[in-house]
Amino acid sequence: MSFRIQAACSEAIWAAQLNLMWLVFTLAGGVVLGLGPATVAAYTLARRHVRYETFQAWREFWTVYRREFVRASLLVLPLVLTGVLLVGNYLYLSALGPGMGTMRIATLVALVALAGAGAYVGPLYAHHDLPLWAYVPKAVHLALMRPASSVLLLLVLSAIAFATSAAPVLAPVISFGAWIHLNTWLCLRFFEENEARLHSKGNS
Repeated sequence: MSFRIQAACSEAIWAAQLNLMWLVFTLAGGVVLGLGPATVAAYTLARRHVRYETFQAWREFWTVYRREFVRASLLVLPLVLTGVLLVGNYLYLSALGPGMGTMRIATLVALVALAGAGAYVGPLYAHHDLPLWAYVPKAVHLALMRPASSVLLLLVLSAIAFATSAAPVLAPVISFGAWIHLNTWLCLRFFEENEARLHSKGNS
């Protein structure tokens, strides 16, 4: 029991450190320019942590941040912009009253679909070397082919979002790092299961 508590505390400390690095480097890029490379660097280090690699976190974060600055921005910013537009559209339609119910629900469905597919993008980028344009279609494919996994990811994201809304102090402390860590941990297992399934079919 004490070993499990120690392991849980260690993972919480790692998530808090990841959260801090993500925030610092996002702000260092003026948010807009820092968001993409900081997110990719966080997922890259989260993958290495899940695989029990040893590394100097801040130095490696800066290395990935600098190396992926352009590609990461081209990957992440369009997804973030789409999400912001959908949220803004949903709030606008909600303010118009019940007459916009159908459009509001359609916007909400689109937002959930974006979140479901988007949950795979960071781990995919950290785990697979694909052309930049291929990550989003691959994420959509995984989200559709693994609905149970996608629902689990959305539930984890919702739980973290709910906890953060109830205690906003969690956002600068651990929320983003916790999501990136758990998202990576889960997706790596989904990828391994998918690769094993494809391999077994190839040998059958």
